[in-house]
Amino acid sequence: MDVTACQEPGPAILDLWHPVAILDDLRAGESTRTQLLDRDVAVGLDDDGAPVARLITGEQYVAGTPPDPLPTIAAYRFAWTSLGTPPDEIFAIPECDEPDRRNLATFSVGVNTSAPRAVENFLDLGHFPYVHAGILGQVPRTEVADYRVEIDPETNELWARDCEFFQPQAAAASTDGQMSQYTYRVPHPYCVMLYKSCPTDESRFDVIALFCQALSADRVLFHTFMSVIDDVSSDAQIRAFQTLVSAQDKPILENQTPRLLPLEAGDEASVRSDRASVAYRRWLGDRGVDYGVIPAGTIDDGS
Repeated sequence: MDVTACQEPGPAILDLWHPVAILDDLRAGESTRTQLLDRDVAVGLDDDGAPVARLITGEQYVAGTPPDPLPTIAAYRFAWTSLGTPPDEIFAIPECDEPDRRNLATFSVGVNTSAPRAVENFLDLGHFPYVHAGILGQVPRTEVADYRVEIDPETNELWARDCEFFQPQAAAASTDGQMSQYTYRVPHPYCVMLYKSCPTDESRFDVIALFCQALSADRVLFHTFMSVIDDVSSDAQIRAFQTLVSAQDKPILENQTPRLLPLEAGDEASVRSDRASVAYRRWLGDRGVDYGVIPAGTIDDGS
């Protein structure tokens, strides 16, 4: 049974904000074609510089009569839209308002995997020494120390706290290895963030986020965002560092099977270091997410 072919997003995904473009890549009076949840979407800027998105609906659009605009907002250097009824506001990242931070949309790249697979990979501390050797980890320092996972009762966000890992080069501004302190936050089924020890200010944390644009159930645009305290590196250096890290993840993700993330307990083996992954899968199921995943009780033959 091909689970991918029969998936349709339900309200748990339709009624969310989804990233569809880097704002700096858009121009007034022009539109960029993209895809969201198997629908073709045109994204651009209006005369006031605000993002606008519309469904591309064949003959109506070609005839020069565009359909009504979708709900659209600008947040964290990206244009976001929704195919349903989204909340009034997107999840908050208050650190972005601090005046000495650098807020950057670092890059976007297509990956042949599902959005939940990409989020789960981002949560995985254990792959650092093997996939990001010499940067985010190194052999033989491979042990993942115990950490806490919890659901915020007020926001229903997933958090992983008290994470730590030795990293030879934790950030673009790093000059030596450090034991990095991590806190992970999942505020959205397809978006994940981490708060990470800042190499230039031990009292504060850099923020790195992955915003996944689900093109389809098993294809994603990998959008990355950073809010960092770094008065040493250029924008190009910060972007190059994050691009290198994400480029190392791409082939790993594209070789995972199935592309959809199984939610059935026990479908894939886990160890203590996978605590965040196990909690994330359960959290998706509790929220009713049915797109980009293999729901519990669904048989998949891998086709």
